[in-house]
Amino acid sequence: MSNSEWTFQTKLLHNDSKVDKETGAVSVPIHHSSTFHQVDIEEFGKYDYSRSGNPTREALENAIAELEDGTRGFAFSSGMAAISTAFLLLSKGDHVVISEDVYGGTFRMVTEVLSRFGIDYTFVDMTDLHDVASKIKPNTKVIYMETPSNPLLKITDISGIVKLAKANNCLTFLDNTFMTPALQRPLSLGVDVVLHSATKFLAGHSDVLAGLAVVKDAELGQQIYKLQNSFGAVLGVQDAWLVLRGMKTLHVRLQQSTASARKIAEALSKQPKVEEVYYPGLTFHKGYSIQRYQADGPGAVLSFKLPDAEAVKTFVQNVKLPVFAVSLGAVESILSYPAKMSHAAMPKEEREARGITDGLLRLSVGLENAEDLIKDFEGAFAKLPLVQKFRNVKVR
Repeated sequence: MSNSEWTFQTKLLHNDSKVDKETGAVSVPIHHSSTFHQVDIEEFGKYDYSRSGNPTREALENAIAELEDGTRGFAFSSGMAAISTAFLLLSKGDHVVISEDVYGGTFRMVTEVLSRFGIDYTFVDMTDLHDVASKIKPNTKVIYMETPSNPLLKITDISGIVKLAKANNCLTFLDNTFMTPALQRPLSLGVDVVLHSATKFLAGHSDVLAGLAVVKDAELGQQIYKLQNSFGAVLGVQDAWLVLRGMKTLHVRLQQSTASARKIAEALSKQPKVEEVYYPGLTFHKGYSIQRYQADGPGAVLSFKLPDAEAVKTFVQNVKLPVFAVSLGAVESILSYPAKMSHAAMPKEEREARGITDGLLRLSVGLENAEDLIKDFEGAFAKLPLVQKFRNVKVR
């Protein structure tokens, strides 16, 4: 049985780096060296300086490339470093079409940084292919997707966007942080560049900051490598090792967290003090059918809406199990407040136009028992007043 025939679960543990060829060690060696001795003045070895290449970082880059069905991977110092470096493929006068409810850091990068370099942008409802098509210009070079989107869990038809992009000679970028290659492999659907905040589900333990990018096209890979080497926001070797270690348990972590997220989303949809629930694993979600087609599950992140900021404050003060923090994708459940956390960089009017209200909470479900989390939430909901308008719960 060849490597290519192994299941994803097996590939997480068995790859080219599982045994060190020099010592037989079953853990990837951490090469802290910043520079490498050269034995020949005319021809240098594979490694010369760690910004340009390091054996530990390369092990991670090769691992994520294989898991994403790509040919080349790149490890960066953060998810935003990966996204920013990918955007360096653009030039002055280019145009980007981008998901409207994109992560706040990406919104800030596009609106406050790319714009300074003469790169134009248009935010669109990426769930509407006609809207996307109408926003593509002759100078559009990239269509940027988040699916599921952050924090409203909107689902984009990846194959549909890829067809539009190819017809208009555009590259496609996709942030796969929420799904990971365990649930969604965008390169196999024709996407050009897959991006990750590896800080989240891939590493999985709230103990490392990292970003990853993967491509299938060799020429595009060489372009990104030149940018990675020039920009220099590479991942340190200790952090690369931590991501590699975390990825070994990705399958079992995401499997349990997804199962728990389904139960919690269903419970929230029946809770009269919740106005809306956003989770693509619920049959009433607008993107439910597309998600089932293009991914192997709905994931472990959901959002729900309370009436206002005061309700959020009361709820957060009374839950005991989730940590209230920035980030997601960890072994512990993380409750976040997008208006003041992930999307604080987005002006209030922009947030509200996208449905990111002051009553919205995002939950990344961890490895706790789902029933314990539901009971904890019910205790917090009991502290909120029951108002008639809360009874009409919308499920998305």
